[in-house]
Amino acid sequence: MKQAIYGLIFYIFLMLPPVISISESIMVLHMHMQMPLLVIVGMLFTPYLKEKFPGFFEKWNTNGVPGTLLFYIILIYWMMVPRAMDDAISTLSVEIFKFISLPFLAGVPLRDSWKKLSKRGQSTALISFAIVYGIVSLLYIASPNQLCNNYIVAEQKALGWTSLFTAIGILIYYVQSLFIEEELEE
Repeated sequence: MKQAIYGLIFYIFLMLPPVISISESIMVLHMHMQMPLLVIVGMLFTPYLKEKFPGFFEKWNTNGVPGTLLFYIILIYWMMVPRAMDDAISTLSVEIFKFISLPFLAGVPLRDSWKKLSKRGQSTALISFAIVYGIVSLLYIASPNQLCNNYIVAEQKALGWTSLFTAIGILIYYVQSLFIEEELEE
């Protein structure tokens, strides 16, 4: 319950107009700060939602695969469709969809799914995250054209490089996880 309250406070904070304005003013902040923070908000809500709707999570996400796939669909939409970021800035309905989809269709399923996945499933997910970030980095670094109308090409290149560093960071985490056994309690 405490996590849900913190999540709600954080969610309201992220919805404040000045916070939205700042976090969407720079492309890297938009994709690598605001969007992951919205996913984290959903992760904070997960224990509360699982307590309120226990049958729902057990019925549709028994082994963690459906939730992980839903997370990937949302992740790929927001990261690999440059138009989505543009529309989130200029169209209110898309902005609302972002503030609903990232916490509730990405964050909640990811947290619910992670412990349900086998070690092999978690490894596959981490490698897939790295691949997605690698593809995004190539998309934004290699494109000579401006992909987002609201951001200049230099910001696009910066996003590409930060995506590449994120992919490398995920791979480093994955490799180190092969050598360390962790017992985490939820």
